[in-house]
Amino acid sequence: MSELNELSFTVSGCVARPTAQVYEAVADPAQLSKYFTTGGARGRLEAGAEVTWDFADFPGAFPVQVVESTPNSKIVIRWDAVEASAADGHTTTTFEFEPIDDDSRTLVTITESSWVPTEAGAKSAFGNCMGWTGMLAAMKVWVEHGINLREGFYK
Repeated sequence: MSELNELSFTVSGCVARPTAQVYEAVADPAQLSKYFTTGGARGRLEAGAEVTWDFADFPGAFPVQVVESTPNSKIVIRWDAVEASAADGHTTTTFEFEPIDDDSRTLVTITESSWVPTEAGAKSAFGNCMGWTGMLAAMKVWVEHGINLREGFYK
């Protein structure tokens, strides 16, 4: 049996819209602010950028570093995390967008990694797993139906 060196998780779901539209719902700060970053997102998710995500239902704005962005395919970000195993205190989150059913739907996969394998690290990882699952559900409802699922969800 190998030793557990870090914690990570993956969540995924399908959005009934073309890949380009779903990718833009994450990359475009105006759209992201409609269903996820309820305090506003500042800056487009483009490689090399540092953007800000603010959540009205959690205190403070968070700086987000964009490591990679491949239009309609992938976005990789890094941000501060409690109990991160990376030396700089960040976790890495990867969004992957895969066209399915002749690009009438998109499979979105979100993976976040780099927590220490401790009780505190697991608590932080599980909290973020809940957050990304909520983001994925909120994105689906927003992109498909124009409804803000997050409003009032956490407070």
